[in-house]
Amino acid sequence: MTPSRPPAAIPGPPGRPSPGASSSPSVGVSGITKRFGAVQALGGVTLDFPPGQITALMGENGAGKSTLLKILTGDHQPTEGHVVVDGEPVELDSPARARAAGIRIIPQEPETIPHISVAENVYAGSLPHKSGRMLDRAELDRRIRADLDRLGFAHVLEPGLLGSQLTPAQRQLVEIMRALTGGSQARLIAFDEPTSSLSEHEVDALFALIRRLREQGIAIVYVSHRMQEIFQLADRIAVLRDGSLVGVQDARNTDEGELVRLMVGRDLSGMFVRQRVATDRLVLDVKNLTTDDVTGISLQVHAGEVVGLAGLIGAGRSELALALAGDLPVRSGTATLDGELLRSGNPGAVIRAGLGVAPEERKAQALFLQQPIRDNTSLVVLDRLRRLRFIRRDAERTLAQEFSDRLRVRTPSIDHEVRKLSGGNQQKVVLARWLARKPKVLILDEPTRGIDVGAKAEIYQIIADLAADGIALLVISSELPELLGLADRVVVMQGGRITGELDRSEATEESILALAMADDIVGAAPGATS
Repeated sequence: MTPSRPPAAIPGPPGRPSPGASSSPSVGVSGITKRFGAVQALGGVTLDFPPGQITALMGENGAGKSTLLKILTGDHQPTEGHVVVDGEPVELDSPARARAAGIRIIPQEPETIPHISVAENVYAGSLPHKSGRMLDRAELDRRIRADLDRLGFAHVLEPGLLGSQLTPAQRQLVEIMRALTGGSQARLIAFDEPTSSLSEHEVDALFALIRRLREQGIAIVYVSHRMQEIFQLADRIAVLRDGSLVGVQDARNTDEGELVRLMVGRDLSGMFVRQRVATDRLVLDVKNLTTDDVTGISLQVHAGEVVGLAGLIGAGRSELALALAGDLPVRSGTATLDGELLRSGNPGAVIRAGLGVAPEERKAQALFLQQPIRDNTSLVVLDRLRRLRFIRRDAERTLAQEFSDRLRVRTPSIDHEVRKLSGGNQQKVVLARWLARKPKVLILDEPTRGIDVGAKAEIYQIIADLAADGIALLVISSELPELLGLADRVVVMQGGRITGELDRSEATEESILALAMADDIVGAAPGATS
């Protein structure tokens, strides 16, 4: 039987409590302290999550956000304090107990079963059956299509697709549907960085859904590093720092500067500190480069120069980076590095020529998460660390420690597994790898995605230092303030082509968007995705 569901309400205005919001919280935490051995992750946190309101949870990586969410969902047990449901303390000793209490979480890293369909992934554990054990595929299809329509995802999710065929964005949407269908009625739903893999259109659909849930009286917890999203959605903003709750602000009566001061304990108004250090020495020269995804790309990057690469989803920016790195075949055109032709389809030769890429999906494309910092750092310099056929482990440790210290990677030791690091520290490990290689050109694809504001400031300083050292940098970013703060020039792409180039003195968000949304592009590459 299909569980009953409340009717979808008309979305209310963003940033305002819904008419049905209650001052009496249905879910909250009281005096929550959590210790892991000698490390205190949370200290005495008391916070309510009013029904019918969106509470944004902010803080630097390591501030305690994830630990608090895991306590709410029964994955961790508090050392002191308790979760409160309807005014009564409850013991959530398992995720199943939390779900029965009406608490859901949409995790940052979606998990789907690769060999079954979207519909089966969504209803795993509650599939409709007939004639005993036989799956009722007609009922399954009816149910998934009804829920896709109800939640507004019918245009982006095909019920019959296998989990292995889904994009990161589609996997995220499957997680959302899984949390919102079947079982007991949700009281609180927590979204952990839900838009990190979504397109603009998918983000709009998600925000409309969240507002509908708010209007239905559900408490929403929204975790994100993106300030624009926070102010677009949130009614109130709770800030954690070093495991303590340092403030709860009305979203309508605060600003970015105040939130940053609460998060990091200092003013970061001067995050972008670089001065122009570009030289006349041409390092990367791309001429009429064409692949299956981009067409006729020509651009140049000089030593010490930071060139920003802007564009909307589908512009082909990441595909251009992978083509330059030798990972995607080039149909025509050339790319030279210090006059040396880069060989298409040969990443090893490209690395030896002096070009490195820190890709957009660092966990999937750049890091060996189960391996220590040491192994991840030395990956592209093993040829320099070998003696005969053996790696000189002492030299490897010295190298990894040097760059870990230089980039201020926060870790107990270089033997620490990368998967246990925060997003900002994982990105520093990727950068440490390339600094160890001493590249002439470094391409950074979304270098601060999923990174808190304090770590962003550190990454920006690293980029400035690399430019000062004479490295040519091509920075791909979807955050326009980031590009405007970092780049000497901004090259704009749309549909796999370059639509314009702006000097730092003339680049604005408006001028970049005008080029990114140009509608006179003919023959745009159909396969471009980002």
